[in-house]
Amino acid sequence: MLEVKGLSAFYGNIEALRAVDLWARAGRITTIIGANGAGKTTLLRAISGLVPVRYGEVRYVGQNITNLEPHRIVKMGISHVPEGRQVFSSMRVEDNLLLGAYLRSRRRSGGEIKKDLQMVYDVFPVLEERKDQMAGTLSGGEQQMLAIGRALMSKPRLLLLDEPSMGLAPLVIRDIFACLKRLHDEGLTLLLVEQDAQIALSVSDYGYVMRAGKMRMEGEARELLGREEIKSLYLGEEAVEGEEGGHGDKI
Repeated sequence: MLEVKGLSAFYGNIEALRAVDLWARAGRITTIIGANGAGKTTLLRAISGLVPVRYGEVRYVGQNITNLEPHRIVKMGISHVPEGRQVFSSMRVEDNLLLGAYLRSRRRSGGEIKKDLQMVYDVFPVLEERKDQMAGTLSGGEQQMLAIGRALMSKPRLLLLDEPSMGLAPLVIRDIFACLKRLHDEGLTLLLVEQDAQIALSVSDYGYVMRAGKMRMEGEARELLGREEIKSLYLGEEAVEGEEGGHGDKI
């Protein structure tokens, strides 16, 4: 569904991504783990058109979407749940959700939007309970649910999630990931960025380990979860022998 080939991106003269390759297959949960500053967020932003790509390309369902405007990428079926949630604090919960459908015509698909809004409420019942509250009054976990729900309102085929566990209590993280698993079971493809390697790999089909702007390792998630090298790479400790060769080791 999504293929990234030789992707490089810069912030000024600083190379944030170096010849990154990635493949996220339809119907699977693919996760990218790595320490803070590894380049995970930049990669998602480059896929979404929020960070310019200097070299390489991003292909989605066979089409080259490299450096397309973000709204065009959303229209094609990719939604992005950003790091830090970024809800509109002074707006009602329901209005935040409806903003997620801003590219869909109310006149032509008002009934569909209403149906999709109810779908979000079915996945996250607490949002329906709090639909008239200001989003800024929600807890961190509720705001994360709101950010995911807002992204779902664009009817994506591929959902990009950037650190959904950030700043949340363990029980809340468990609930968030249970909801993500449910969405996946209902047919949504997920590309997940996480620092919490344990929980990310435990729900994923395939994983990548990222460090210093490059992919260092990849493989089936259950196999990565059992490798001792993951701890060293994830924590940013001394690199394992041979990791500098090519684009990383594959299991």
